Amino acid sequence: MDIEAYFDGLCLPRNPRGIACFAFVIKKDGKIIHSGSGLAAEPLSEQATNNVAEYTALIKALEWLYENGHASSKVVVSGDSQLVVKQMAGEFRVKNKQIIPLFQKAALMRKKFDDLTIKWVPREQNTEADSLSERAYNEAILKDPALLDKM
Repeated sequence: MDIEAYFDGLCLPRNPRGIACFAFVIKKDGKIIHSGSGLAAEPLSEQATNNVAEYTALIKALEWLYENGHASSKVVVSGDSQLVVKQMAGEFRVKNKQIIPLFQKAALMRKKFDDLTIKWVPREQNTEADSLSERAYNEAILKDPALLDKM
């Protein structure tokens, strides 16, 4: 039984220093078995960037998979962030100081899996994680409407 994971992050209404949110969806045999989303960083902070949100989404997905006994499963993780996918594949260097610790954490998590592939997909193939990250953004604004005034 193959496991699929999809991750996505965003930082709105501006990047950087917006409201950075992450989301991930885990599927087994094509059915969603778990999903998660939330804030990836303190809103309006230096850490609130799209790339921080994307890496946070990947890490949260890997952590959930590991903690729920999928380390020995065949796992395919898909995301629409070319930067994250290419950095994880070693095709792009990690230069941003904010991203280095997140990259290192993702790389350490990845080593805990027997058969894990991280691949890029176009946004159209990542709609569930994409809409979850947008929902997390809307929830953050509903909880604290003053965030938009502070921008």
